[in-house]
Amino acid sequence: MDNPDGTGALTISRITIESDSVSLDFEGTVEGYGIVFATHTLSYIGEDRSRGRLQGEARTFLEDGGLVSTPHMGTFTRDGPKVSSYFTDATNHGVVNFVVWEIDILTKAVSVRYWEVKSS
Repeated sequence: MDNPDGTGALTISRITIESDSVSLDFEGTVEGYGIVFATHTLSYIGEDRSRGRLQGEARTFLEDGGLVSTPHMGTFTRDGPKVSSYFTDATNHGVVNFVVWEIDILTKAVSVRYWEVKSS
């Protein structure tokens, strides 16, 4: 998938491990959305814990002081310490995006790409 509508960089700020899931908090900046704070819970499917469901929430503070909030729902895959998450959001401003995050658990670095599929 080429030519995203926006990109960004986040950092993992917290990891909480449960027996069947892991919760991650993120913060950073995303093009068009300003400062982003998000929480995702990754629930495993299968014994090898290499894939599963993603559920979360995000809040962004725009450069003009506005607030955008959105739920996140999707899936993830894991290969060693690298996690790829794929989800949609539905912002309180009416915008819907398809979003891909490439997460490196060891470095805590997250690369963000998104494509707008419905404008407000």
